Amino acid sequence: MCGIAGWVDFERDLTQERSTAQAMTETMTCRGPDAEGLWLAPHAAIGHRRLSVIDLEGGKQPMVAEEDGRPLAVLTFSGEIYNYRELRSELISRGHRFRTQSDTEVVLRAYLEWGQDLATRLNGMFAFAVWDIRSEELLLVRDRMGVKPLYYYPTPDGVLFGSEPKAILANTEIPRRVNMDGLREILDMVKTPEHAIFTGMSEVRPGHVVRVRRQGLSKHEYWALQAKEHEDSLEKTITTVRELLEDIVSRQLISDVPLCSLLSGGLDSSAVTALAAKALKDQGAGPVRSFSVDFVGAAENFVPDPLRSTPDAPFVRDLAELVQADHKEILLDSDDLSDPAVRAAVLAATDLPPVWYGDLWPSLYLLFRAVRERSTVALSGESADELFGGYSWFHDPEVLTAETFPWLTSTPGPFYDGTPLFDKSLLGRLDLLGRRRDSYHEAIAEVPVLPGESGLEKRMRELGYLNLTRFVNTLLDRKDRMSMAVGLEVRVPFCDHRLVEYVFNAPWAMKKFDGREKSLLRAAAKDVLPQSIVERVKAPYPSTQDSGYEKKLRDRLAEVVSSGNAPILPLLDLGRVQDRLDRPVSNESTQITRIDLEVPLSLNSWLESYQVTLDL
Repeated sequence: MCGIAGWVDFERDLTQERSTAQAMTETMTCRGPDAEGLWLAPHAAIGHRRLSVIDLEGGKQPMVAEEDGRPLAVLTFSGEIYNYRELRSELISRGHRFRTQSDTEVVLRAYLEWGQDLATRLNGMFAFAVWDIRSEELLLVRDRMGVKPLYYYPTPDGVLFGSEPKAILANTEIPRRVNMDGLREILDMVKTPEHAIFTGMSEVRPGHVVRVRRQGLSKHEYWALQAKEHEDSLEKTITTVRELLEDIVSRQLISDVPLCSLLSGGLDSSAVTALAAKALKDQGAGPVRSFSVDFVGAAENFVPDPLRSTPDAPFVRDLAELVQADHKEILLDSDDLSDPAVRAAVLAATDLPPVWYGDLWPSLYLLFRAVRERSTVALSGESADELFGGYSWFHDPEVLTAETFPWLTSTPGPFYDGTPLFDKSLLGRLDLLGRRRDSYHEAIAEVPVLPGESGLEKRMRELGYLNLTRFVNTLLDRKDRMSMAVGLEVRVPFCDHRLVEYVFNAPWAMKKFDGREKSLLRAAAKDVLPQSIVERVKAPYPSTQDSGYEKKLRDRLAEVVSSGNAPILPLLDLGRVQDRLDRPVSNESTQITRIDLEVPLSLNSWLESYQVTLDL
């Protein structure tokens, strides 16, 4: 896993811009702490920061492909290719010669063989740029599910790109401006494909290639979810899911550095951990190393809330004991979560205000920082809920008729409204409900359906599509930024496109065949799980229930208001803020009840730190 950056300009000699290209590349140091490379040509500057995972000596970048001493193409690559060994053999059979054992060289040679069609042959998580020296054109390529990020900023004569916005913003010619659409994107929890908040900046959409030539910029979709008839029986479907998962986990265990699993005690992470333990045992290796996170006093003081009915710790112990994992629990407290240095590190990693999920940002960062002390690669259970139908909104009859994104219905409660303290006139001009309505209808119009498909099956296909293209992206972004901030590579087995394509087309009746959430996954993995986890109800990533954490948020917001010059102040209704601060702190403080405090505080920190100009 690595960080990439670059600059293409067809009217400028970029060999004279080394200092700027170097500055852009150095912003990616956290993503790639092990090595740095920079390749310059008159119209291209290609940078790379490396986190060494496979072929530690041979995988240095940017990597140049040559023929008879003549350079052909340059690659800067971030990610992992899980089928690189098969591709390497095929390319050798086609006459290619390799100097290294790295998956990076496989990607480079695959480009020389298949051009931009190489993306269709890759199994993995990736974001990369290829500069073709012969034709002087750039390809920006992102994986199918958007596990790895890739941003770009078109200029009059080319483009700037990077794994994160900070790489582009390091070029002083780029303004740090955000317009009304950008603020709407921040304040409403709907991920608009390609939107990057900063005016003029975009993300490469998952499953897409962006091509930059002298004639201009073009986009090409190489993958999207498709509706296909599911012809397998229930028994065959369960067997196929299990076979796919075993193959995926086995492939994702490949690493030349220490690897572990993130374990929450839920069905998803437990299935990944158990299958990893089984694969390692079959290889004569192991035990599987695993990590979990919890909060000081949580076991003794846990209170069920609308999002979590049970604590994680007992289930974590059950799984760890069953598979004999080398397990470590990371304990956090409110001081850890509210530590200004930790909050600053979270913001520096995101480049955008981490307004949603509240304390889940710092807790993930702290968990990953602790994991990184013992491992460089981790497996995660992310994306299973979106794929197999794990969330409560998949099972609420009211959501079936709601013309909005399911996570913004009444099912999850007020968790997703972080705007109560904002100025009413500003909210009126933003018209978040109108924007949400338009975004919803745009997304629904994309959903592939089978001829004649209607009723419940059609609606559940729509909900699956919305979750896989508009919701999981926010979780993948969060996991990527917090893990790469400490140089930890997190792999996501449930995002393997083969599994996604197969399960997306399985009928809803199969996905809920036993009357419960994630029926297919539960059936496919139950033989390697303790009964307690097989029977456990879905529970999300844990959040602190300590009312002391909310007190710290209130104190910080009071400081912001009293400062008189905080950039967030013109956006707030100060009367409503004061009423909120005067309200007694509940002893049942939760992620739901605190979101209205988290949003303005995160937005203010971002405006201050990044010196953003709001064009409102």
